[in-house]
Amino acid sequence: MDFNSGSGGGGNELHNNQFYQCEENKPLLGEMSEGNNNTKLGAGPCKRSLNHCGSSGMRYKLLHEGDIQVCVVKHPRTFLSKILTSKFLRRWEPHHLTLTDSSLTSATPTGYMETSLSYSSIEDLQLLSWDNAPKYCVQLSFPGGTVLLQAANSYLRDQWFHSLQWKKKIYKYRKVLNNPSRWDVVLKEIRALVDMALTSPLQDESIHQAPLHIISTLLAENSNLSTQDHENIIVAIAPLLENNHPPPDLCEFFCKHCRERPRSMVVIEVFTPVVQRILKHNMDFGKCPRLRLFTQEYILALNELNAGMEVVKKFVHSMHGPTGQCPHPRVLPNLVAVCLAAIYSCYEEFINSRDNSPSLKEIRNGCQQQNDRKPTMPLRLLRPDPPQLSPSNPAPSIPISTPSLEILVELERNNNSANIKRKGGPSGSDSEPNLIDCLLVSPAVNTLSIQLPAPADRVLGCFALILKMLSDYDDWRPALASLLQPIPFPKEALAHAKFTKELKYVIQRFAEDPRQEVHSCLLSVRSGKDGWFQLYSPGGVACDDDGELFASMVHILMGSCYKTKKFLLSLAENKLGPCMLLALRGNQTMVEILCLMLEYNIIENKDTQLQIISTLESTQVGLRMYEQLCDRQRELKELQRKGGPTRLTLPSKSTDADLARLLSSGSFGNLENLSLAFTNVTSACAEQLIKLPSLKQLNLWSTQFGDAGLRLLSEHLACLQVLNLCETPVTDAGLLALSSMKSLCSLNMNSTKLTADTYEDLKAKLPNLKDVDVRYTEAW
Repeated sequence: MDFNSGSGGGGNELHNNQFYQCEENKPLLGEMSEGNNNTKLGAGPCKRSLNHCGSSGMRYKLLHEGDIQVCVVKHPRTFLSKILTSKFLRRWEPHHLTLTDSSLTSATPTGYMETSLSYSSIEDLQLLSWDNAPKYCVQLSFPGGTVLLQAANSYLRDQWFHSLQWKKKIYKYRKVLNNPSRWDVVLKEIRALVDMALTSPLQDESIHQAPLHIISTLLAENSNLSTQDHENIIVAIAPLLENNHPPPDLCEFFCKHCRERPRSMVVIEVFTPVVQRILKHNMDFGKCPRLRLFTQEYILALNELNAGMEVVKKFVHSMHGPTGQCPHPRVLPNLVAVCLAAIYSCYEEFINSRDNSPSLKEIRNGCQQQNDRKPTMPLRLLRPDPPQLSPSNPAPSIPISTPSLEILVELERNNNSANIKRKGGPSGSDSEPNLIDCLLVSPAVNTLSIQLPAPADRVLGCFALILKMLSDYDDWRPALASLLQPIPFPKEALAHAKFTKELKYVIQRFAEDPRQEVHSCLLSVRSGKDGWFQLYSPGGVACDDDGELFASMVHILMGSCYKTKKFLLSLAENKLGPCMLLALRGNQTMVEILCLMLEYNIIENKDTQLQIISTLESTQVGLRMYEQLCDRQRELKELQRKGGPTRLTLPSKSTDADLARLLSSGSFGNLENLSLAFTNVTSACAEQLIKLPSLKQLNLWSTQFGDAGLRLLSEHLACLQVLNLCETPVTDAGLLALSSMKSLCSLNMNSTKLTADTYEDLKAKLPNLKDVDVRYTEAW
């Protein structure tokens, strides 16, 4: 049946009674609901229901498809046709209907629904409730007849009605706004579209997203609009953005506005709540990178205001909130993601010029072919304080790294030269020199840096300062340290003096934080990869303070749970020279490090040991601590001398000081069994316990002995066989260290914070473990 054909004639009684009001003649600004209107359809009396979307408070899910009964009634022209279309002879057909963007279609195109019903052909849409039968119908009038949709109940009927009404309206708006004529009229239509979306009883993501996509398409196809038109449209759609992310095309439009008019009031009044919602609720910028780009441009627009970074600081504070704990867990990761992407974008052209790969901007603009790419903006390598030129001291030549230029790098210092050459263009056989390789050839060129264009330099400074702001919040610092632990910055940025100076403040905050989960992130993520600890150590690419920050990092790490052989061995292998230099300058932390290396026999080479002793004796603080070390060594020899008891039990309520006093009173070389159960000892007593070479059984039941003590025991008491940790505050972090104590055969972890995974790991790594107590733990 053709729904789009005309009916002709003045014999149409339904038209004469004005039952159908053609919506094509109604303005789009009209109300979605209609007034009461009593009439007849064939022989059946009916009454029209009131439709006020917000009056009942009912909410419906937008239908895209569903099963429903369908009946089509042609307009009666004769008495016989009236009889045939009466309700007693009416035939209903079951159909599975789909609400597409442009029409109502059946999955089985037969009978009444042989052809699709276009939304443009629907003249009126009504809710009908019959008097004589419990049927719930939606009436769709089209030229020449009426389609009745019968639902099982009133809720489904209303759901079909609102869904069809929404599809019809959005189809009309899309059609009208795709061909704009007068922009004052277009603006009114946009406001009506927004109002329709806000007042609709339908609850679905597309209810707000569809108008936004229509408007973004309109803006993309009409890029020559005036600035005032742009702002008027942004203000008009602002209510839709309160609870919805802008689509990608609209993000591009917002980015352009932020760049061209950063001081516009639209940025503060409209974009601020949008960006706040993005930062609070966005889960993955990878799925919509333009949201991140819009957030980045918004922050840069704030930085262009008169107050500059003060406005940005207030914005960051508003995202954190006034309390000590930010209530939105996604804000920090999203802010960090924006900062990292912005910092990378400053060096993007330079990085891509080395491998001649298309940049993100080029990929976004569809320019992926090598011959389509424009030459990159040259970034110059500069030395802040160039040496005086002379025949005996020629200046090294550093090229501009562009694909089409000849490359020649010559670096000479102290008769050691490194020559890197690349001739010809991109098709040359020799490889292009790497900037970081150039920087690390010798200390003479460590001061080289890339001179960024002024706009990129402002971007770099802005987002480096934001990282500083983030590090000032105590509750954000652990997560921030974890996010920055892999050093997620371009290598070129780490050669930028201003950037590393700002970043140094962040690392300093990590080094000053007493929480282990914060300062442990100063170390590398895995072995073989440098971390902040190596980067800011003397000789590191970012060190500019003769090792002051490095000493602070060592101090905090040694003061928590890193006073271990492994950490000291790492320092001895990689940073012994800087440690000795700082100790020679009187740094107390480095003096303590050298003393511990001697005390734990970390240094095996005799000449190196003598050099360390000479370094310690060269300063007053070093001499004092070395003399204390010698006294401890003499006491240790006396303590470990054969003799004394084999079993020892301390009285309850004993402390760490009591244990130290007892062990300093005689020889305990034969002590094999020590019970500290129900005492007040803590992890600090581990310093005394590791002095007992024959200790095989240790009872720490109901003490405050924690993870730090377990780490120390695991490195020094390799012969320990029995360990009781019942009702101690140890966690997985400390229990995992026990995996190196291969002699353990009995382990009591009753009532600890042991987890099942750690328990399985210990069983796999401790082959001699036979007696284990894990009652009242997660592993039980």
